[in-house]
Amino acid sequence: MNIDAMTLFPGWFDWFAEQRHVRNAVERGLRLEAVDLRAATPLSAGKVDDTPYGGGAGMVIRVDVVEAALRDRYDVEAEEVRRTRRVIALAAGGRQFDDALAGELAGGGADLTLLCGRYEGFDERVLEHLASDVVSIGPYVLSGGELAAMVVLDAVIRKLPGALGHAESAVEESFSPALEGAPEYPHYTRPVEWRGHRVPDVLLSGNHAEIAAWRRTRSRERSQR
Repeated sequence: MNIDAMTLFPGWFDWFAEQRHVRNAVERGLRLEAVDLRAATPLSAGKVDDTPYGGGAGMVIRVDVVEAALRDRYDVEAEEVRRTRRVIALAAGGRQFDDALAGELAGGGADLTLLCGRYEGFDERVLEHLASDVVSIGPYVLSGGELAAMVVLDAVIRKLPGALGHAESAVEESFSPALEGAPEYPHYTRPVEWRGHRVPDVLLSGNHAEIAAWRRTRSRERSQR
């Protein structure tokens, strides 16, 4: 899989690329690169934004800037990029990101391009004509799309083969099909007793069937709450 994150701050992704599961995925064929949106801007002095029509505070990233970045990166007309890649714009009003979408992106076979907004976000024509998906990580506003992009990338990359130390690690976890979309069950480790609070006896029993049943019950209870 090839993944590009288009951003005004490519250095933000240096830390992310050093994380163990990301490095594991890169060693197994993932290509991850941060692309500077300013590098191909058609505007002078590296400008990428402008004031919004209709008035209002803040600045908006221009559609021609994103168009130029996509054309420069992929050597095709910008609107053609989404025919061969998932071009994901991070925006507060987009589709809510969840485990199902992470699995879809990880297993869909398409390369990814993530567009990281800033200021008041993108000109709406970016979302309508250049992006194939508009995704939000939650009903709140961030200063830019970089952190949102890393959230999406983290959830996607850990589902790629070999990214985690054990393949089972990404199977039975919160919101996964294995748990029927419910939150994961509680986990305990040593010491057995801490300040009067003891690890549930079933987890110490060695009875794997009873442990599995207990975990599914706790998972469902968390979902109901």
